[in-house]
Amino acid sequence: MKLNWAERLAVNNPLRPLQQRLEINWYRRNVKLAPGARILEIGCGRGAGSSLIKRVFKPDHIHAMDFDIDMIRKAEKYLSPEERTGMSFFVGDVCRLPYRDRTMDAVFGFGVLHHIPDWQGALKEIVRVLKDGGVYCFEELYPTLYQNFITRHILLHPGENRFKSDELKQAISESGLVLGLYLENKYLEILGYAEKR
Repeated sequence: MKLNWAERLAVNNPLRPLQQRLEINWYRRNVKLAPGARILEIGCGRGAGSSLIKRVFKPDHIHAMDFDIDMIRKAEKYLSPEERTGMSFFVGDVCRLPYRDRTMDAVFGFGVLHHIPDWQGALKEIVRVLKDGGVYCFEELYPTLYQNFITRHILLHPGENRFKSDELKQAISESGLVLGLYLENKYLEILGYAEKR
């Protein structure tokens, strides 16, 4: 699902990379990825997260994908040519990832699943492309944040098939991932990772 004008303002504001920097530093302390990993970022937006992932984890290559071509164009302007070295940006659908099974060492998603009507299908695709031992690093929001009496009139999200804390954790467990450490406010959001066993 493409972002509307309000969400574009939210994800492209100057504070968002600061928040992502804090999240990436948390991942650096808790997730072990060998240098030279192959990483996919879903919902990459303007590329701020991909740049931080590259700096911290030093992957061989980052595949950065977004459903919205305008966000891919923003990434090409936001990041310098040097920053984009070792990165591929493309338009794609997380429910139909263009990779063979078990090709990624890690998948990162900063607030992506809650935008997808078939988020369970997206989760299955993430698991499919992860290698055994690979990690899914995620930040997700719960409906109380984006479907309350104020935000539901401003933000654009699917209205059906939404997940809260327990539904997301159960789907992660049933997908073949093992939930690792996480930080959570059960009513608002979660930051965590899960490993494919």
